[in-house]
Order: sequence, then C-alpha cells, then structure tokens
Amino acid sequence: MHKWLKRGLYVCLFGLVIEGSLTVPVIAVWYGWPTLSLTEICSELLKVRYSDDTLECQQPYPIGGPPFGGAPEAAGQQTARDEWGIQPKPKYDSIGFRELIRIREDRLARQPSG
Repeated sequence: MHKWLKRGLYVCLFGLVIEGSLTVPVIAVWYGWPTLSLTEICSELLKVRYSDDTLECQQPYPIGGPPFGGAPEAAGQQTARDEWGIQPKPKYDSIGFRELIRIREDRLARQPSG
C-alpha cells in the first residue's frame, strides 16, 4: 500500500511541477506575447482592470514597493467600475485570446497624435 501511495504522490508532485512551469508562458501567450512585451501586458491589464488609461507597470520594480513598503497597488484608485462588497464583482468582461492586442490598438487609435 505504501509503495502505491508513494507512486501516486510522485505523480501528483510531477504534475504540479509541470503545471507550475507552464502557467506563466501559457498566460503570456494568451494575453498577447510576443506582440506585447510582459511589461505592456501588465500595463494593459491594469488599464482594463481600473478603467484608467494612465496606469503603467513599473519596470524595474522598486525595491521599497509593496509588499515591502509604500502604498499598496492602486491605493486611492477610484476609477474601477466594480460592485464592491464582501465578494467584489468586476464590471469588465473577461479577456479573450490575444484580446489585449486589440484593446491596446483601439486605445492608441483614440489618442490624438502628437
């Protein structure tokens, strides 16, 4: 019995390692990499989440930033159109395959050229 239990645990552990190693690459491709860089994907996700076209991800991330110090992410942000409560309900639609590319191109087309 212990031999089979050990084998089952090894299979589960191996599966978790494979799943964990593929999560970031698969999500990056889903959101639009290599057309968008990882920093651009992060910035676009912030813009969609908080309905604020001025938000940008900081690269490189500051050493004194959250969670080690400073204000938390989006502190004082009032632009999110969510229903707040015990379980917040986001008002933005879920983002489909490589849809951030279209959202970014639409936003850039709306901006006045200068």
